[in-house]
Amino acid sequence: MGISQAQAAMIKTVIAPEEIINSRGKPIFGHFDGPVSSLALDKFKYFNEMDRQASNLARYFHYKQFQFVSIVTPHFIIGVAIADIRYVGSAFCYLFDIKKNRLVETSWLKPLGLGYSLTPSPMEGTAKISGGKGAVVFNLHEGIWSLSINTSTIHAELTLSPPVLSLPMVMCNPTGYSGWTYTQKHNGLTLKGQLTVNDEPQPLNRALASYDFSAGYMRRETSWRWACINAHSDEGIIGLNLAAGVNETGCNENVFWVNGERHLLGPVHFDFGRLRGEAQGGTQGESWRIYSGNGQVELTFSSLNCRQEKLNLLLLKSNFRQYIGYYSGYIIDNSGVKHILNNVLGLTEDHFARW
Repeated sequence: MGISQAQAAMIKTVIAPEEIINSRGKPIFGHFDGPVSSLALDKFKYFNEMDRQASNLARYFHYKQFQFVSIVTPHFIIGVAIADIRYVGSAFCYLFDIKKNRLVETSWLKPLGLGYSLTPSPMEGTAKISGGKGAVVFNLHEGIWSLSINTSTIHAELTLSPPVLSLPMVMCNPTGYSGWTYTQKHNGLTLKGQLTVNDEPQPLNRALASYDFSAGYMRRETSWRWACINAHSDEGIIGLNLAAGVNETGCNENVFWVNGERHLLGPVHFDFGRLRGEAQGGTQGESWRIYSGNGQVELTFSSLNCRQEKLNLLLLKSNFRQYIGYYSGYIIDNSGVKHILNNVLGLTEDHFARW
């Protein structure tokens, strides 16, 4: 009996372990059916490239972690991130007005653990950063995310709610010579709570969100391309996460949700002109093609605006661009159903980091 390309691309998951590090001090790799309770960082046996046990300083400074939440309402897109790269902690919270095509941002940069903290558990704990510009807090309880924002433009107390029985994308991959990366993402989530933008309360009945928890011993020099959608469609609520560049050593983080049902996808390619927008003096109209070799994903993306940042701190470098724009094309889920996208709002990202 023949099978379709979409069915052939179905990816199996294994039962999520309690801890990502096993009894031998090694990470457990693969796609999991749910979140891992603990990263068990103290149990990881970390060796350098010459097979010697890594120093305590290397164990501390080589570990990186970041958390990100994207919120989409009929009028605004909000992006919130907190990152701990050990040498510094950084965060941003931007507000994009869809109708006015205007982006305003609050950002934080903190040295060596001062004024910020993150939780090493994907299930429980608090990540926060604060300063004169305001504060951002992520609270995780039994795998459910809550978000608090207090800036000059945004005040929010929100809980991200997945559909009943919906599963996040959860995976762990080898990274570099002896590292690993744990990634957990969930898109197409509804919101409960309160959101005020420029002192005006915002309705949440059509608002959607997604989160990203990524941590581990990542490459010293890394880069990735990324695509994200949280949207209402004719079929209901869809969510999409696609990436290339950081998590393809054995398995990838590509996934499509339809009304909470998770469809793990195969690898994808990102085709775009990295310098074209800057050469033209802007970011509007940047065009991307995102596609898979088996024909399951075929999307174009046209940007409206961009949150960007370039940091050159000698040992540390970051060239970050997160674009806001519209997707068109199609995605074929693992049941063979073709989903047509026509000017669906979403995000892309192009990021280089030396950390």
